[in-house]
Amino acid sequence: MDSKINLEIPETALTWRFSRSSGPGGQSVNKADTKVELICDLRQLRGPQIYLERIVERYGNELRITVSTQRSQLQNRQIARHLLKEKLEKATKIQRRRHPTKPTPASKRRRLDSKKKESLQKAERRLPKDE
Repeated sequence: MDSKINLEIPETALTWRFSRSSGPGGQSVNKADTKVELICDLRQLRGPQIYLERIVERYGNELRITVSTQRSQLQNRQIARHLLKEKLEKATKIQRRRHPTKPTPASKRRRLDSKKKESLQKAERRLPKDE
């Protein structure tokens, strides 16, 4: 996979399923099994333990990817493999915590203006007072 994280996906961890796909393809859609479903058993991946734990924590024991965007089964298979690698890579990265910042003066002004506008709209709905 990626040289930075050294994750290995053995072929035995991958299960491929093919079925007929809707979408582009004309009459061949009714005859060709172009839709691809890739199921990856995440427990069979090999690599640093910390990455494997993050992946299983995020996706569970298996990851299922379905692709039917292309008319060719081969292209759909390539896209599915690419998506699998992207998802695994994303799961290994640590999400940085967001540090809350102070609201800017402009954002405070916008919030107060919208509150004032909403208040005026609601005031117009009220019945006039009898004086």
